[in-house]
Amino acid sequence: MKDKLITLVGGGGFLGRYVAQSLLAMGARVRIAQRDVRGAEFLRPLGALGQTQFVAADVRKPESLARALQNSDGVVNLVGILKGDFKAFQAEGARHVAEAAKAAGATALVHLSAIGADAQSASDYGRTKGEGESAVRAAFPGATILRPSIVFGREDQFVNRFAGLIVAAPAVPVLRAATRFQPIYVADVASAVVASLADPAGFGGKTFELGGPDVISMGELVRWIARAIGRNAAIIDLPDAVGSMIASFGFMPGAPITRDQWRMLQSDNIVSAAAESIAAFGIQPTPLVSVAPSWLVQYRRQGRFSSDATA
Repeated sequence: MKDKLITLVGGGGFLGRYVAQSLLAMGARVRIAQRDVRGAEFLRPLGALGQTQFVAADVRKPESLARALQNSDGVVNLVGILKGDFKAFQAEGARHVAEAAKAAGATALVHLSAIGADAQSASDYGRTKGEGESAVRAAFPGATILRPSIVFGREDQFVNRFAGLIVAAPAVPVLRAATRFQPIYVADVASAVVASLADPAGFGGKTFELGGPDVISMGELVRWIARAIGRNAAIIDLPDAVGSMIASFGFMPGAPITRDQWRMLQSDNIVSAAAESIAAFGIQPTPLVSVAPSWLVQYRRQGRFSSDATA
């Protein structure tokens, strides 16, 4: 990857920072393309002088992508949203990125999708992720599509959100407690992205589902987080009738929930038996329990001074 120019569309986000760091360490030139480039300036010190570039781009505006992706050897589309205009960002936006990558002459395109992507999904999120995959395949047949389960890491908005809720409330309601996930460490996803960029002949034109070594239900996950931070909050598994009502209002204490997110929770978020997985990249996935306590310690009553802060 040395001296290759890789453009990360949405590169200043949670996963993007890990991908950028890996690429910079390998000597690649990294261009961050996103709507507000000021939000990605923290990446500049990670590279040598001139190794990191920043350019404003919006996946809804093809002309901005044409400029941003010029001369790129590889492109990674990291754009995704959890609420808002799904079609504009995840379906049409994905098509715009793939078309611009093709026009720029890029030899590799990695598209970040999600487990559950399906053009027939009842969820707007899942449906537009599926439509985006189809659009990418049509515009750039050699693209690598990666579908991670829930991605966890120090800066995530999933494990940290529940930890914060457990700290703030004496009781924590859990929606769809039996729904299963296969959490995948953010650095492992970044490694799969970089491997795909480095070997488009081997990984291009394929779809991979990425999950960690553990399959865990929503209820089990919240209870594990509570134990990891030494809190005794009551964990309450809500019946579906109550969960559906809460989703209709769009809010539960400490955690907004949309109707579309409720639809997403109706299905397990795990790697399917027939899918090509992270094993294809030679990556041994990292267990949640081996890394999460290092940052969850901040939620313990005495922080790093807790006697069992590493538990």
